[in-house]
Amino acid sequence: MNNLSTIILGLCLAVIMLGMGLSLVPNDFKRIVKKPLPVFLGLVLQIIGLPLVAFGIAYVLALPSFIAVGLMILAACPGGPTSNLITHLAKGDTALSVSLTAISSFLTILTIPFVINFGTSFFMSQDQNIMLDVPETIKKIMIVSVVPIVLGMTIRKYLPNFAHKMAKPTKIASAVILIIMIVGIVVKERDNVIEYFSQAGIATLALNVITMLMGYGVSRLFKLNKAQATSISVETGIQNGTMAITIAIGIMNRVDLSIAAGVYSLIMFFTSGAIIFLFSKRNEKEEEVSTLES
Repeated sequence: MNNLSTIILGLCLAVIMLGMGLSLVPNDFKRIVKKPLPVFLGLVLQIIGLPLVAFGIAYVLALPSFIAVGLMILAACPGGPTSNLITHLAKGDTALSVSLTAISSFLTILTIPFVINFGTSFFMSQDQNIMLDVPETIKKIMIVSVVPIVLGMTIRKYLPNFAHKMAKPTKIASAVILIIMIVGIVVKERDNVIEYFSQAGIATLALNVITMLMGYGVSRLFKLNKAQATSISVETGIQNGTMAITIAIGIMNRVDLSIAAGVYSLIMFFTSGAIIFLFSKRNEKEEEVSTLES
């Protein structure tokens, strides 16, 4: 992996995170004080529960080391901007979804290197092991994620009209960038692509479905309403595949470690459609009942 490719990957992720920043306001971070339980529960499930599920899947399925570590990289990443759109279409609590995405994007910067290092030390042999330099990794992720988010929020504050106009182009750019990344992985690993996709397909689908069910089930257990439970379900189950691919290729210099994220990003579109179909009508009915009762 040459320096130019690493820089391009970093810039692509920065564009996506800038787009996220353009949609955020300070109140998105204040909700943890105003409504702590839903936010706290969502963050615990995403930052702790998700990596534990990924580890369990990789261990039970006895995945090849590069698929297992790729799954851990994916689980270490925060939710992406896509999760907010899916929550909105599924009639979930969009404000909660945005808050969880925003806060987790900052918190996971500190947890990503530790989760990945645990995954590599457990699933890779000593001669394969790739231990990340924690301070250096945090710095790199901050540059391509936190800095663009803060820049986007600053632009929204001082140039709200410009931020509004740029919202749609950045969302389109995010989708295009992800597609290009997946195509690049397929081309690079074309000789093994069918085998890799068959190995990673079951694992990534299991990660996606189990974590979404976990998010919804635990939320309802804590008496959250269906809209909040939908948001937490989506935030727990839909991860930032672009960031996972960037970490695997741009920081760890291993294309094979990005296979899981690439396969997951394709599967996610189908499961997202199912979520929108299943939850939108249920949440709409609950909203109508709540309106009538009030």
